[in-house]
Parts: sequence; C-alpha cells; structure tokens
Amino acid sequence: MTELKTLFIAGVLATGVSGLALAQSASTIGSGGASTSPTSSSATGGTGGSAAAGGTSASTLGLGATSTDESGTGSSLSSGGSAAGGTHDRGSTKIHGNANNLHGMSKARAQDKGTWSDSKTHTKIHKGQVRSRTKSMAHEPGGPPVKSTNGISSGAK
Repeated sequence: MTELKTLFIAGVLATGVSGLALAQSASTIGSGGASTSPTSSSATGGTGGSAAAGGTSASTLGLGATSTDESGTGSSLSSGGSAAGGTHDRGSTKIHGNANNLHGMSKARAQDKGTWSDSKTHTKIHKGQVRSRTKSMAHEPGGPPVKSTNGISSGAK
C-alpha cells in the first residue's frame, strides 16, 4: 500500500511539474526602405518590440525618416514605450540631436518581484541613413529569460 501511495504522489508531482509551463514571450519587428534619384534621396525605418511574462508587459517603438533634395535635408524621429502590470513599472524616452544627427532611445520595464518584462529601442538618423534596433526580454523565475532582437539600416551608406 505504501508503494502505491508513493507512485501516486510521484505521478501527481510529475503531472504538476509538466503543467507549469512558463508563460513568457518576447517579439520584435522592423522595416525600412530607401529611394534615390539623380536629385533626391529618402530613407525610412523603424523597429518595435514587446515582452510579456506573468502579468507584466513592456513595449517600445522607434521610427525615423529623412529626405534630401536640392533645397536641403529634412529629418523626423519618434520613439516611445509603455510598461504595465508590475509593482515597479518604469519607462523613459529621450530624443536629442542637431542638424546632422537625431537620436532617440526608449526604455520600458515592468517588474513584479522576480517576474519582469523589458524592451529597449534605439533609433538614429545620420548622413541620410536611418538605423533602428529593438531588444525585448521577458523572465519568470525558474527558467531562462526569452529574448528577441531586431535591427534595420536603410538609406545612403
């Protein structure tokens, strides 16, 4: 009878352990394009990503565009992010630059004890080229974090 109880308990534990699938995910995406003609050129590009684990989530995104023709150069950059679901949620976005460079960086992190979601996006416009990179990560205790990274580069080199 003791052996039967031991087998039953071992079976319940094995079933319980296999049922503890960690619900964590991270994904990123990016896209870019460029065009040139004898008198003008343009480039656009951006990346974004999100991560989720155990009720926490974080996402960021960055997008840049630049165009040059005989009248000059115009560039635009946007970036942002959000975090939710944790006891410690934080996010920040910084955009700075001058006539030759634009840089944007967004970070978002949601954390609830050992469970966390994190996303970071860096976007840059320099010399007719748009570059963007996003890295997203999620973690629940008991396993390794899941990660996803994506980067693009478009325009003049």
